[in-house]
Amino acid sequence: MDAAYYITIPLLAGSLLDRWWGDPSGLPHPIVGFGRLIAWGERQLNKGERRFLKGTLWSLFCVAAAYGLSGLSLWLSGKLSVYAELLVATLCVFYGLAARTLEQEVLAVFRAVDEALEAGRRQVARIVGRDTSRLSAQQVRTAALETLAENLSDGVVAPLFWYALLGVPGMLAYKMVNTLDSMIGYKNDRYRAFGCFAARLDDVANYLPARLTALLMLCVSGCLSRWRFLLAYGPKHASPNSGYPEAALAAILDCRFGGPNYYFGERVEKPYIGTSDRELTAADVHRAITVNRRVEACTIGLILLLLTLIYSL
Repeated sequence: MDAAYYITIPLLAGSLLDRWWGDPSGLPHPIVGFGRLIAWGERQLNKGERRFLKGTLWSLFCVAAAYGLSGLSLWLSGKLSVYAELLVATLCVFYGLAARTLEQEVLAVFRAVDEALEAGRRQVARIVGRDTSRLSAQQVRTAALETLAENLSDGVVAPLFWYALLGVPGMLAYKMVNTLDSMIGYKNDRYRAFGCFAARLDDVANYLPARLTALLMLCVSGCLSRWRFLLAYGPKHASPNSGYPEAALAAILDCRFGGPNYYFGERVEKPYIGTSDRELTAADVHRAITVNRRVEACTIGLILLLLTLIYSL
């Protein structure tokens, strides 16, 4: 079988499975396993002295394990048959993407907050790390859309980017990096030293994908003329990467993200992204989801085009 098929078939089949099924509840998920491994190591190592060194070594071990075990799984399945290898690769791509599930979660937030503010707060708490007990209805909707924009980079474009560069092992290694950051990459007393390297590694892994995501968002929505808005507000976020897709969505929807929020009981001042503090509505979330789907399709199309060019040489 041509080498291109080993990339194309899992890419298309895995993305279609994610679009159709989302995260299958009740079935084993490798990202859950990643989380348990990280949590175990954090409990064992995040104490005493040299926490930065221990956190760095543990993060590197976790990423290497994700890369090595996924590569080993492909090699062993390939010993059985070509079809077994393609099946394993397809499942890895399926588990590596997170498009449909978050779209459903964000839609549920908008439906819940339209019914009752407290219901919206509870629903958005499922997908954000900030304290939600003090959020207004507008802040609940804002938090959901910020997460949707950020996840388009972290959960769709970045995994596909690393898949295109390093195949299935690269994709799952990236997912481990992202999981490490989401679990221990906080700047509080508990994680500041132990999770510092994991947070910086995530910044590096997402640097190009975040900017590619933002550019594609403007392109597929017909808003490329707002690139100056992106350059002005993208760097304002505390994260070197998250601000770019958020700024792109703020430009597309003509709204405002950011502002102060509470994390672990502490008020964190965040700069605003955009100036239009208009009320967000259900129409905004549907437009944002349309943008996400178009960006995902465009990213897959670009990978296929790149493959075509490479294998035609």
